[in-house]
Amino acid sequence: MKWITRERPKIDRLACPWLIKKFVDKNAEFIYVPFAEVLTKAKKLKAIPFDIPDVEFTHYNDQCTFDYIIKKYKIKDPAVLVMAVIVRGADTDRHDIAKEAAGLLAISAGLAHNITDDYKLLQTGMVIYDALYSWAKYLQKQKHLQNSPFENLLHEVYKKILKAKDTDKKKTPTWVKELKAIIQDQIDTQFTFDLKKISGDLELNPSYLSREFSKYFEDLNFGDYIRKIRIEKAINLIQDSKYSLTEIAYLTGFSDQSHFTRVFKLHTGKNPSSYRKALQKSKLDTKGK
Repeated sequence: MKWITRERPKIDRLACPWLIKKFVDKNAEFIYVPFAEVLTKAKKLKAIPFDIPDVEFTHYNDQCTFDYIIKKYKIKDPAVLVMAVIVRGADTDRHDIAKEAAGLLAISAGLAHNITDDYKLLQTGMVIYDALYSWAKYLQKQKHLQNSPFENLLHEVYKKILKAKDTDKKKTPTWVKELKAIIQDQIDTQFTFDLKKISGDLELNPSYLSREFSKYFEDLNFGDYIRKIRIEKAINLIQDSKYSLTEIAYLTGFSDQSHFTRVFKLHTGKNPSSYRKALQKSKLDTKGK
């Protein structure tokens, strides 16, 4: 079978080919093309389109295409079911459902940044998902330090040092105020965030900034905090009826409206259109009184 999807895969569009090769069709062929060409090329090449809107193999509710393939082909492998939650969490920015999801997102984004050829990216992705499958099947209960007394001792010493530092904490560092100003400035202009560049502007080590960030920003990591303020800006824009939801998604830095909708619903409990309707109804009710 031939399968086709949009170019520049990251998570679902690498995870699904791995799943299909391992559990559906070991001879499956995968094709990546620009988004606008997927359906046209699918008909021409007699390929199955996946992970795009309005096709069978796509997202349903809060589940991703990887989930649908498992359901469609009745895959019962326990390790695959563990992987499904991780893939779903990474692909839909819901890192709360699996702690490994943030790591999978980081690795996938890094691969896509380093490898510009989609087919080489797929080849490397197969190795990554083979490794994730082995971890889910054999190693997920194993802790890194459990078989290493020396590393365990170092870990305990490190925890004591961190505890002592927490005890000695004084006022909020200057860089926190500077970083808040940088983030606010970016929100009001281009809404682009490069942690490495920001670290350079603040003259801080990127690893230190990433590690310390949550202490001063509502106990959230950098990515989660940025998503939160994007949604806060979106809520403000929704109150101005002249903007369409597509425009608001763009103005708040989301790559597409479906991603915007998922993150918005995760933060507010409603999708953007329902939120806007409820807001408009509330205003009408207020005027009518």
